[in-house]
Amino acid sequence: MTTQANFEQNFKELKNRLKLISDADPDQYHNDHSLTRYLKAFKTVDAAFQAILKTNKWKKEYNVAALTEEHPTVKNNLALKKARVLRHRDMQGRSVIYIPAKNHSVNDREIDELTQFIVFCLEEASKKSFEDVIDNFCIVFDLKNFSLTCMDYPLIKNIIWLLSRHYPERLGICLIYNAPTVFSGCWAIIKGWLDENTSNKVTFVNSEEDLCQYLIPDILPTDM
Repeated sequence: MTTQANFEQNFKELKNRLKLISDADPDQYHNDHSLTRYLKAFKTVDAAFQAILKTNKWKKEYNVAALTEEHPTVKNNLALKKARVLRHRDMQGRSVIYIPAKNHSVNDREIDELTQFIVFCLEEASKKSFEDVIDNFCIVFDLKNFSLTCMDYPLIKNIIWLLSRHYPERLGICLIYNAPTVFSGCWAIIKGWLDENTSNKVTFVNSEEDLCQYLIPDILPTDM
């Protein structure tokens, strides 16, 4: 049996297994694109099925549905310009999460609230995806005016955990833009936390000319 045929068989089994649950509880439902992402990420039907159930449970307990622009934590971090899901897309049609590092200080943040805000951004970028065309998003970390006080390892760990556990295969590309020399030491640490698949999605972009390969520079905010 070919790898593709095996994947299709596993997909069918996963879909049937989840249908038994979602028929009784519609909140458990995941569409075909989501099932495909979980199966790609977690490899086996059993692992993907368990991961989906854990995500559903987490979303309910974390009250993800309440994380709207009117939520106090979200509203506050939007005002502080910590990150933004952009109106425009990258060259591949992906939604874009823009994170300007200069607006962040590890000494002046509440990790749980900031993680809530990141979840809001991941949700917004996911909702904006044209899943029939491309179902992943682009994250841009703009390191202009970066200093070591901007480097927040616990937050980065939380983002990695969220992407791997609850938003599998949603990251299409991560652009590190304007990285100063001092960031190379930080990257050596962060890279050690990433699996090979995720690490390969990280691209360093050092000029506006290079950035044009991935997105039109003009879509990046000038008010952050």
